[in-house]
Amino acid sequence: MKIKYAVISLLLIMSTLQVSAQILNPKKILERKLANKTNQVIDKKTDQVVDSVFNSKSSTKPTSKKDTVPVVANEQQQDGVATPDVANQPSLQTYSKFDFTPGEKVIFFEDFSQDNVGDFPALWNTNSSAEVVTTNLFPGRWMKFSTREAIWTDALLTLPDNYTIEFDVIPVKGVEDPMAGYTVRLIQSINAKAYDYGAVPGKAGFAFSCDYSGRPGYRTYINDPEGELLGISAFIDDHDFYQILDQRYHISIWMQKARVRLYVNEYKLIDLPKAFPVSNVKMDRLRFEEGAAMVSNIRIAAGSPDMRNKLITEGKLVSYGIYFDVNSDKVKAESYGTLKLIADVLKDNAGVKINIVGHTDADGNDASNLNLSKRRAASVKTELVSGFGIAATRIATDGKGESQPLAPNDNNTNKALNRRVEFIKL
Repeated sequence: MKIKYAVISLLLIMSTLQVSAQILNPKKILERKLANKTNQVIDKKTDQVVDSVFNSKSSTKPTSKKDTVPVVANEQQQDGVATPDVANQPSLQTYSKFDFTPGEKVIFFEDFSQDNVGDFPALWNTNSSAEVVTTNLFPGRWMKFSTREAIWTDALLTLPDNYTIEFDVIPVKGVEDPMAGYTVRLIQSINAKAYDYGAVPGKAGFAFSCDYSGRPGYRTYINDPEGELLGISAFIDDHDFYQILDQRYHISIWMQKARVRLYVNEYKLIDLPKAFPVSNVKMDRLRFEEGAAMVSNIRIAAGSPDMRNKLITEGKLVSYGIYFDVNSDKVKAESYGTLKLIADVLKDNAGVKINIVGHTDADGNDASNLNLSKRRAASVKTELVSGFGIAATRIATDGKGESQPLAPNDNNTNKALNRRVEFIKL
């Protein structure tokens, strides 16, 4: 009997050793990992094909995947800008229900053009890291970060009751393969010269986030006894609004006293009429944190433009709400809200004729800037005529290049003030 048990025990030990050897065998491990990776790639490609077919057949359901193209960071490029991939940019018609109108006066603008590629940007601070990069698909320079901490505007912002914030963001891979997501946070800071720690930092704040799966969410909070129970938070579980790795998204935030509205591309995702019902909340700092992304074209502007009064009564409207890519005359889709308001004024005043005049900053060659400003004015006319039905005979165009600055061309915000489109009543 003892011999029998010994034989059985020996067989069990040998079997265990054999299984262990297979598990620990590096060759087997490599083969298994390669097979798993191959299956993942096949699954991903299959999903892309299925999504492509589905999206092409489903034109009535909104989707955040529309009109976006992948991006690959090219940190080796040192000078110049990449050529915009205009073929894949969203059309103005895509934004036909976009009712966001940017503020009239530019308070802060950042496109990282003053920073060297590979450096941490000069106007920001961090308790982690970030660097300025260029891409092979999107123009201009971007701040790229991958962090569990934060990057924030170094100087405090002086913001009025009514203002808008816009920026472009591209979710990218973090330290590991999956998309890390990101958070953008607007806060009323406690420490003017340092980082405000905690899950709800500062005296108050509004946070918009995209998690590792692409799901968007938001949170508001007020850190005092009066606002203790006034916080609001939620996730947006509609998969049509999930963000995707290496896709560009335009975020537009409209802060109007207690009200907060947020748009992603052409869709309004958040509208909180009483997000901050306490009068002592005054935001003063913008932060990007907790994830991995590239951001650029950050624009903060104050006030709602009174287009009708400016154009009809005063005879001149200076607009900062019509956007172009770097060195491009193609009107970007997020200009729709501004163009629609201008078109409405012209439709209500059928006898009015206007001259559209383009202006640039002083970067680049004088002659090139003059030519660019003329082409941009002509593009705006084309959109008003073809997209909004304004008679071409009512619109003249011109361009002044860099010859009529409104501010010194000494920093990004002042340069943004000089890049404008003027509508002059004839």
